[in-house]
Amino acid sequence: MIPGHDSLKTKTSLSAAGKDYSIYSLKKVEDRLGDLSRLPVSLKYLLENMLRFEDGRSVTTDMVDAFGTWLKNGGKNPIEIAYRPARVLMQDFTGVPAVVDLAAMRDAMKALGDDPEKINPQVPVDLVIDHSVMVDYFGTEDAFEKNVEREYERNAERYQFLKWGQGAFENFRVVPPGTGICHQVNLEYLGQTVWTAEKDGETYAYPDTLVGTDSHTTMVNGLSILGWGVGGIEAEAAMLGQPVSMLIPEVIGFRLTGRLPEGATATDLVLTCTKMLRDKGVVGKFVEFFGEGLDHLTLEDRATLGNMSPEFGSTCAFFPVDEMTLKYLRGTGRDEDRIALVEAYAREQGLWRYSKGENAVEPVFTDTLELDLSTVVPVISGPKRPQDKILLTEAPEAFAKALDKEYGKADEAGKQVPVEGEDYTLGHGDVVIAAITSCTNTSNPSVLIAAGLVAKKARELGLNRKPWVKTSLAPGSQVVTEYLEKAGLQDDLDALGFDLVGYGCTTCIGNSGPLPEPISKAINEHDLAVASVLSGNRNFEGRISQDVRANFLASPPLVVAYAIAGSMNINITEDPIAQDKDGNDVYLKDIWPSSKEISEIVQKCVTREMFIERYADVFKGDERWQKIDVPASETYSWPPSTYVANPPYFEGMTKEPGDPKPIEGARILALLGDSVTTDHISPAGAIKADSPAGKYLLSHQVPEREFNSYGSRRGNHEVMMRGTFANIRLKNYMVPGTEGGVTKYNGEVMSIFDAAMKYKEDGKELVVFGGELYGNGSSRDWAAKGTRLLGVRAVIFQSVERIHRSNLIGMGVLPLQFKEGDSWQSLGLTGDEEITVHGVETLQPQQDLKVTIKFPNGDTKDITVLARIDTADELEYYRHGGILHYVLRKLAA
Repeated sequence: MIPGHDSLKTKTSLSAAGKDYSIYSLKKVEDRLGDLSRLPVSLKYLLENMLRFEDGRSVTTDMVDAFGTWLKNGGKNPIEIAYRPARVLMQDFTGVPAVVDLAAMRDAMKALGDDPEKINPQVPVDLVIDHSVMVDYFGTEDAFEKNVEREYERNAERYQFLKWGQGAFENFRVVPPGTGICHQVNLEYLGQTVWTAEKDGETYAYPDTLVGTDSHTTMVNGLSILGWGVGGIEAEAAMLGQPVSMLIPEVIGFRLTGRLPEGATATDLVLTCTKMLRDKGVVGKFVEFFGEGLDHLTLEDRATLGNMSPEFGSTCAFFPVDEMTLKYLRGTGRDEDRIALVEAYAREQGLWRYSKGENAVEPVFTDTLELDLSTVVPVISGPKRPQDKILLTEAPEAFAKALDKEYGKADEAGKQVPVEGEDYTLGHGDVVIAAITSCTNTSNPSVLIAAGLVAKKARELGLNRKPWVKTSLAPGSQVVTEYLEKAGLQDDLDALGFDLVGYGCTTCIGNSGPLPEPISKAINEHDLAVASVLSGNRNFEGRISQDVRANFLASPPLVVAYAIAGSMNINITEDPIAQDKDGNDVYLKDIWPSSKEISEIVQKCVTREMFIERYADVFKGDERWQKIDVPASETYSWPPSTYVANPPYFEGMTKEPGDPKPIEGARILALLGDSVTTDHISPAGAIKADSPAGKYLLSHQVPEREFNSYGSRRGNHEVMMRGTFANIRLKNYMVPGTEGGVTKYNGEVMSIFDAAMKYKEDGKELVVFGGELYGNGSSRDWAAKGTRLLGVRAVIFQSVERIHRSNLIGMGVLPLQFKEGDSWQSLGLTGDEEITVHGVETLQPQQDLKVTIKFPNGDTKDITVLARIDTADELEYYRHGGILHYVLRKLAA
């Protein structure tokens, strides 16, 4: 936190709880900008950031004045600003490669003849190890202990590397495995709503802001903290003191009225809003919630909504500070002086939400939409996108439609096949995974207590999960276990197979672990379209399990209900879901708890003391973590490892950049359809033995049992470039009728990796074509890194998700957008063409470029595309070959 020159004289003081703080006052620019009570609160955070860092160079008074223009013209003023978040949050899947890059930058700095210790985080960075635990063991009381044991066995090399980083880098803390999910730890402990820092004997107070290397960083928006997900590449730049280059966004106001009705959960609200906001179109925009309905939404409900911002497509999903914020800070054990500061600062700066009275001013928004909370009904989403909302009453019909349209098996409805060694059969639509998982819902006591009560009532009636369902409970923090045990509900969940399997992202990230062998065999031998039901936020194809095609998001209590029912073909709102011990039909209403029951347990069993106690030694770790021994050194020694390797990004790097090379006669690596996610481009889950990555690991004497996941091996570029475009559900239309990472090289079908390496030997560059929503999903920097390492110079699409576009530029890959009406389909491309992009050497932001397509018969066609390098800073990153090269050269200079 380095204050700028303050030429606008906005620095002043604020007192709270007997302490004095220096702040940058928004009131002091009202004469200049207009009535700031009408500015959305989320933009006030950005404006304060401009005032604090205004130095006439990276942040100018023009950037400050732009917020006044935004107010005057109804919320549109796409001027570029340089924004510096207060801190950075990481999880280990995306954090390990970021720390690998920092270690490689230290080596590169040394090679350039400079001081490697210049490479150091300039802002506080917290990395939470939460993505590495897998559900190998489930349904037993020792499942947690066994899964943690396997986690340490698999990840010893990664954890050793992270422990080195913890000692080598300043401003860098690691929360060890088994603590919780990064977003829940952020919400319950790390986040402060108002941040403070000491400089020159003064204590500065300013809004808590961050970027995170996980798209669900937005969860903390519920605590009035402005944060969103970026790729690891962007996060590294922010860590190294570079501003986040962005346009002042449009802000969509979402008015909430009324209150949730009996029987509806926070999950139902979230899935309803996800559908509404996707339909509205909010990609690249801020969403800010307002209206009297907020009076009836707990902070945990708000955080559940904020969490799903990437599923809407928005940059963030923000909630202003109000009494609910203070109540949550107090209830989770935050310091009373901090709580007093949050209230005083928010009221002084106009960040406080007034529900009624003369101070309740509705901000100017670019556009608005509205939801009456009383109209929310139980829903699920699926079978492959979070925005595909399904009324719970229509779930069987929705699956039947998917069985026909998605899987082409309508004629097999009702088909049942035997399971080897078992006395039951399996068919299309049977639920084989039921997982209470993910930051989205495990942060919310109301839905977890509801799940426990469903289990309790079901157990009392003698019900159990169906034997083919793999069940798991992976809470987002240890506090969850404490209040479930205090409420006496953990025993009931255990009885239905929802034993604790770990604290972290499990099923939602693809760490669902293997299905029992006989079930997996039946599914694959008979090509069954089976289902998973999970309380997560992501359900993309091939993500949850390679055996499971249909994936449905649902509230935790519905996850328990579906484990009992065992099938998506049952209408659980009307049909009996099971029979009790006397053979009587049991319906969902018989085991569904009332809001009053849930509320009473939450009030009694979720206490401030739990949070204080559980987070007292959050960085200490268990005995296993404490035993990891690493020698201290300023640069990493890079021992032989299939987990962590020195990446080739900086090989042959010079102190000065050259002009970008032209793209001439490039070959096409893939023709992809709509909604190709970062999961399709760079999967996080299991590695198949016959894939290029699997063959690489086998050649390095890694047995298949120890493959772990792509996500866990993101510190090794050799594995990850082989895994790029390797998702088992990826459809490359150069090879019609196939799924998986295959393409054509001179007419021969082979893996995308093998073809890319052959083109490299031929001296040929590559391009990839996509459709709408290219790169949506997780903020996965390897989707861009792998693309670049395969030799891809440009990706041409109809539309692109915000984070992935930024990541492509950060790796020196040119994002190009078709003009309206054009697509690779309309141009008749087959993949045998050659592509030339004109004007790359003299590129300007948002410039139209000519692309020449040369067809196999010698004909050519010219089209115009838009270069999606939107800002001058992005152009600089691209000119340097990527953002890390830019930062490295700047520091070396």
